[in-house]
Amino acid sequence: MMEICIVLPTYNERENIEAILEKIFGVLPTVSVLVVDDNSPDGTGAMVNSLRSKYKKLLLKSRLGKEGLGKAYIDGFKDVLGKASHSHIVMMDADLSHDPKYLLPMIEASKDYDVVVGSRYVGDGQTVGWELWRRILSRYGNLYAHTITGMPIRDLTGGFNLMRCSVLEKVDFSDFDASGYAFIMELKAHLHRAGATFHEVPIVFKNRTGGESKISSHIISEGVMAPWRIRFKK
Repeated sequence: MMEICIVLPTYNERENIEAILEKIFGVLPTVSVLVVDDNSPDGTGAMVNSLRSKYKKLLLKSRLGKEGLGKAYIDGFKDVLGKASHSHIVMMDADLSHDPKYLLPMIEASKDYDVVVGSRYVGDGQTVGWELWRRILSRYGNLYAHTITGMPIRDLTGGFNLMRCSVLEKVDFSDFDASGYAFIMELKAHLHRAGATFHEVPIVFKNRTGGESKISSHIISEGVMAPWRIRFKK
């Protein structure tokens, strides 16, 4: 039987967290959700705590400060894998960019694949609400990364992924260079090296309507260098 835990990293997502949790539990009432909060100044963690009486399978991991997306995911993954009570882990954004309705086709595909990617770049997948420069940066950034790394995935930077725990357990979490969104690309490279099978399900990614975007020049430069590190890493 499939037991899923969704890991949601948060930093200043108070405007979005209640809505995304309502959507997730509306689609999958029995799923577990682990929110990994980096001591958000806007009170995201307190909001999650207040919702735990409503959602019995909602968990909160509070960290001392902002350490980056990659570290948040790694801490969350370790918590879930350490309990050995789940068969799959989902990683997704907490800002409503990833619609939980896509969890259903992703779960269906996971019967035959180790990793299912919610993809903006296959089939009817697309991005809505981004400025032109961000759409171009993402589209050609993924093409650039796909060409350099040779990985059989079109949406290498997409953060909506369903992974089999038995494959994720093979990943050495101490062997990561990226801390921002390039972490997602690096994670897929580790899973690929571990022999994971991949499948992409088309999704519509919608730009956040509340909270603050986490994009920065450091994240962009990290994304430029990550494919080369992946290509030449043994």
